[in-house]
Amino acid sequence: MTEDNVAIEFQGDRNRYVLRFDGEFAGVAHFLPHGDQRVFTHTVVDDRFEGQGLGSQLVRAALEGTRKDGKRIVPVCPFVDAYVQRHHDWDDLIDRPTKALLASLPD
Repeated sequence: MTEDNVAIEFQGDRNRYVLRFDGEFAGVAHFLPHGDQRVFTHTVVDDRFEGQGLGSQLVRAALEGTRKDGKRIVPVCPFVDAYVQRHHDWDDLIDRPTKALLASLPD
C-alpha cells in the first residue's frame, strides 16, 4: 500500500469525507455542521480494508480539512475521539461534546 493508492475526498454537500483505495470505496467519516464546528458522528472503514491504517489516514485528512476550513472539531465518533486523544496536533480545535449538543443530534 502506498499513498498513491489512497484518495480522500471532501463532500461538503453530503457532510462527509470519503476514502477510496485503488479507486474503490473503502470508508467514510460523517460529520454534522454545527455553527463553527464539525461534529464527527461516525467513521467506518470497509472490512476488506481494515488493519491497514486507512481509517487513521481518513480521520487525519478530515481533521486537517476542518482546520483548513476554520472550523472546530467535536469528536462524538469513538474512532475520531480515540484518534485525537492519541494525536495532539488538533488539541487547540477540540470541543468536547456537551449534553445539549448530544441531545440535539438526530438519531
